This record gives sequence, structure tokens and C-alpha cells, in this order.
Amino acid sequence: MLPLTAPHAFTLADFDFALPPQLIAQHPAPERSGSRLLDGRSWPAHDRTFRDLPGLLEAGDLMVFNDTRVVKARLFGEKASGGRVELLIERVLDGGEVLAHMKVSKKPAPGAVLHIAGGLGRGGFDARLAARWPDEHGALFRLALRGPAGETPWELMQRHGHLPLPPYIARHQEGGHDPDEAEDNERYQTVFAHTPGAVAAPTAALHFDAAVLAALTARGVAQARVTLHVGAGTFQPVKTENIAEHHMHSEWYQIPPETIEAIERCRARGGRVLAIGTTTVRTLESWARGGQTSGETDIFITPGFDFRVVDLLVTNFHLPRSTLMMLVSAFAGHEHIMRLYRHAVQERYRFFSYGDAMLLRRATA
Repeated sequence: MLPLTAPHAFTLADFDFALPPQLIAQHPAPERSGSRLLDGRSWPAHDRTFRDLPGLLEAGDLMVFNDTRVVKARLFGEKASGGRVELLIERVLDGGEVLAHMKVSKKPAPGAVLHIAGGLGRGGFDARLAARWPDEHGALFRLALRGPAGETPWELMQRHGHLPLPPYIARHQEGGHDPDEAEDNERYQTVFAHTPGAVAAPTAALHFDAAVLAALTARGVAQARVTLHVGAGTFQPVKTENIAEHHMHSEWYQIPPETIEAIERCRARGGRVLAIGTTTVRTLESWARGGQTSGETDIFITPGFDFRVVDLLVTNFHLPRSTLMMLVSAFAGHEHIMRLYRHAVQERYRFFSYGDAMLLRRATA
């Protein structure tokens, strides 16, 4: 196995790398499992396709995936004054209220009513601003939604919303029009998508299709699931050079009892736990530390972290200077990750949500 990176006072600059903009994938691969897979378990790395994944695993291994489903959380409307407004629903609360990010020229005051998708009475619905959240300086806004016939926020989003593609996918058009939206409605959801609540896909799982899953079953690789609703904070930039000063966003997770039992059986038979994506890693390692099978997690995984559950990781290629770069560096070793990224750029792998994937092995002491 790869050795852990020697103790080092990491700064934000340690997770930077030069990425040609043309390597940022704007569309998914023609076929899910047709993406490339960088086998980075050791060095030198090996260039493969995602269909090769089952052959890289062993009978008795356990694959754990995130079954969250992306909701149509991006909504467009206007203020009473006519100014345009864009909402990104982060979380649905009780009583028809939501927490949302707001993009608008001038933030409205509490009590203001926003007319979404035309507004109530014109085919859309209204959103009344209750307050900023969690306090008057908070980045989120608490809104009460009012639609026809008492529709729930989930129903209003499904009818009027758009999938919230990441900011680096530059196809988004003003007013919500995107000629490729039909493609995204299918390809920006994983084949595991079941529990609605995410505003971003767990993108490592976008590469799986029925053929790969069948091959994994034939190989003797077991499957289990967790849920972590990915929030918009996953794209929040790290602004402090001292990474220890960064405040990690919070996300809701849940681990069913059968998944815990599957992990115990995997350990008993000498198998390895393969996490599909960083969200699955954060979920499993949060449970390993706190013992809570559901709740909020703001776990921040940086080099030096002691992994207790995950042995292998399938993940996409991440943003420079991001918390996800820090997580994979903690998992596989900083020097190894930076070498893999230089190789990926040289070989013109596709980056970020619609990009290619890599397979990593946990570094050891």
C-alpha cells in the first residue's frame, strides 16, 4: 500500500493545480460506464475505462453508495418591484417553509413577497421572506412558499424548478432556459437516486449503469446504501490560507441498519469497504466518530485524518483548492494525489461533475 504523507503543515496553496479550462466537462459521456477510470491505487497509475471497475475488485468487497436524489431546486422569479430573482432551495423545512440561497441585485427585507414562475394566480407561486438564516447576517433565507391547492415545496419545485447544475457547467441560460435540460434530467441523476433532497449529485456514482452493476454482482461484490443530501456548500470556496480556519458546511445524512450490518459482515469475511464518492466517505466516517446513524455532519477531512471505515474510494476529479481535494489527499496521500492529478491533466481526463473517475486506495502508516 501507499505510505501516508509525512506530517506537514498544509496550507490552501498545497491543494492547487493548473487545470486547462477545456478539460472541464460540460456534458456527460455518451454512455455512463464509457467514462475513463484512472486506477490510482498505486504508482504508476493505469488508464482504464469505468467498465473495468468490477475486475479491479474482489469477491467479498462491499460497495457503499449514496442514494440521494437531486431535486429541481433552482427557481426563477421576480420581486414586487420587477427585479429578477433566482432561488436555490437548500433545504425543505416543516410547514411549507424552505431555506434558500438568493441571487438578486438588492436583497429584499423580511416580509417581502417574491413571485416565482409568474407568481400565484399566474401559473406559479409566491414566496414570502420570513428572515435570514441562521441569523440576520446569514447566507441563507427562510421562505414560506404558497402555491395553488396547498402544494408542498417538493411539488412546487418539481413543477417549476430546474436542476441546479454546478457553476462550472456554463450552459445555464438566463431565465432558466437550457436546451440541454432534458439530457440533464436523466444524466445528472445516478441510477441509485431514490431519496429526494440534494442540490448536487454525488457525481462518482454517475458512471454506474445496469451492466456494471451486474458485473459487480457476478464478481461477488456486495452493495449497501447511505443517504447524504449534498448541499450547495459543496461548491463553497476555501478562503483561508490556513485550512484549519475554514468552517465546513453542514449536511443531513442517514445510515440504515442493514448497511451497518453489511459493513460488519464485510469485515468478518476480510473484505474491503469501497465508498462511491466523497459524500459516502463523509457519511461513513461521521458515523464512525459519533456513533449517530442520522443527523447533521460538518466533518472536515484533511491530511492526517484517521479513516475508520473506508478502504477504497471511487471519486471524480475535483476543483483546485477545494475541501474535496483535501479529502482525497487525506485518503490516498497528498503527494500521490498531486501526481495523479498531473497525470490526469497530461492525459486529458475530463474533470468535475460530468467528468471521469479514479479509483483510490487508503494510504497506510
